Amino acid sequence: MTARPEKLKHWDRFSVVLSVIVFLVIVSMRRINIDLGVDFSFLPAVHSSLNGLTALVLIIGFYFIKTGRVKSHKFCMTSAMILSVGFLLSYVIYHTTSEETLFGGKGWIRTFYFILLISHILLAAIILPLILFTFARGWLGVYDRHKKLAR
Repeated sequence: MTARPEKLKHWDRFSVVLSVIVFLVIVSMRRINIDLGVDFSFLPAVHSSLNGLTALVLIIGFYFIKTGRVKSHKFCMTSAMILSVGFLLSYVIYHTTSEETLFGGKGWIRTFYFILLISHILLAAIILPLILFTFARGWLGVYDRHKKLAR
């Protein structure tokens, strides 16, 4: 199965728009405070668990593709996307409903923390469209371009 060029263009546009929306939501979360009357303090542990599971599924998926097990690879990559969406939703819910936690460090550790935080946000913004492009090409059967992006 190979995607028609217009279908791929549609998914590319969708990926860019979704990436911009996610970036704007993440950047504006500090200004949003929704009181649902629910304690979401358990969510950071959920975030860590979802990220750990995603990493594990990605490693397993990499193993599957290297051993030629394409269906298992596809299942793992789809699972990783679902786990990542779960993380993102959980992250946004937590940060829009809970009080902001300020970093309490001083001196060089504060500078280091903010350099790490800012680089993390910028890299996440850059990688999201690449993840979506790669996933779409694999899902739509454009394997040569999928493979190039995945590397």
